[in-house]
Amino acid sequence: MEIYLNTDKHIDGREGLANHVRGVVEASLSHVSERITRVEVHLSDENGDKSGPDDKRCMMEARLEGRHPTAVTCHAPTVDQAIDGAVEKLLHSLTHTLGRLAETR
Repeated sequence: MEIYLNTDKHIDGREGLANHVRGVVEASLSHVSERITRVEVHLSDENGDKSGPDDKRCMMEARLEGRHPTAVTCHAPTVDQAIDGAVEKLLHSLTHTLGRLAETR
């Protein structure tokens, strides 16, 4: 499973953040990782230099082998909360999709 991180100009995407994202994604999706080819993580601060509630956005897109991409979005007050929320939503969505695939076989 490859993991890519993209950030906007308001979020510093240094190696520390990339390692944190990689760790959260790998740990959370470990039991379905053999079916995932790639996960793209997009972080943005929708208000830029201004502050506001739930202005951090994390969009995650996972690509399952032989399937269309699955994408989720989470808005939160902090980048860490947005990442955690998005990976939780992604895990739920992937588990649901893989469960449906198993039922049809």
